[in-house]
Amino acid sequence: MSKSVLIATLAAALAVCLSPLSASAQDMPQDPSAPTTSSDTNAPPSTSTPLATSGPAAAMAAQRIATAAGVTCRVVEANVIGQTTDRQRVTYEAACATGPGYILVNSIPPEARDCVLLAGQAEADRAANPNADVGVQCVIAQNKDVARAVAGYATEAGITCTVDEGAPLGRTAENTLIYEVGCAGVDGYRIEKTATGWTTTECAIIASQNATCRFSTPEEAAATLKSRLVGSQASDCDVTASRYMGSAQGNRVYEAKCGAGGGFVVIFSPRFEPVNVYPCEQAQRIGGGCRLTTVAAAAPQ
Repeated sequence: MSKSVLIATLAAALAVCLSPLSASAQDMPQDPSAPTTSSDTNAPPSTSTPLATSGPAAAMAAQRIATAAGVTCRVVEANVIGQTTDRQRVTYEAACATGPGYILVNSIPPEARDCVLLAGQAEADRAANPNADVGVQCVIAQNKDVARAVAGYATEAGITCTVDEGAPLGRTAENTLIYEVGCAGVDGYRIEKTATGWTTTECAIIASQNATCRFSTPEEAAATLKSRLVGSQASDCDVTASRYMGSAQGNRVYEAKCGAGGGFVVIFSPRFEPVNVYPCEQAQRIGGGCRLTTVAAAAPQ
């Protein structure tokens, strides 16, 4: 055999031998101890490495779940509160820089449960049955401060009072979230988070609908009305009781009972500027007249 034919034969044989070796090298399993990368930020943690149950690593893992779940939360603290034996499902409690905290689960799809709503549902369940199983609850100190979270919602809704109490009231069939806001020294509010933003209702109005606000008192409602009478004909009225009477053409009507006797019916603009002030003796034809103040019957003609 000539030298050139021998070289060609050896080259062809070498190519056949090397080709399957290259393919098999690509198919070989990865070394379990070697670091791996993945574009799936929601993938469960590897069971080959210890799981960080708190600290920065836990916060980073919780942040990935929060982001994937579509909730607005900058995680500042997180703890693992549960996991399956294979660690395919890990549950975290996370505290956020602002707003409520969350219970986060790295499921598919990822789960995020609002700590404020969980606390509200637990309170309602325990009120109905003191021995009720209320499920997983948030225990991080910041997440247990429900009033802090509700105060943030009140600010978003445009309420400027100093919030001293707050609680979730539930969710409507239209998925509207409802909260009660308690204010220090003045009337509180019921606020609702709708798809288009927040709506607010004073507790004085809630009271006129045969309902109540837990965090507001009649004295606070009276103090609120007194502050709105400043500069009006009724500014000297020491308001001891108040009543919301209704609205007309965007204006709101209130009755004020004065400590020194007598009372007024006051019509306010939408910005609570006094538009008209009527002593109760002159207000019998406005919304049925005064009910908090006794008005002497008119003398017979």
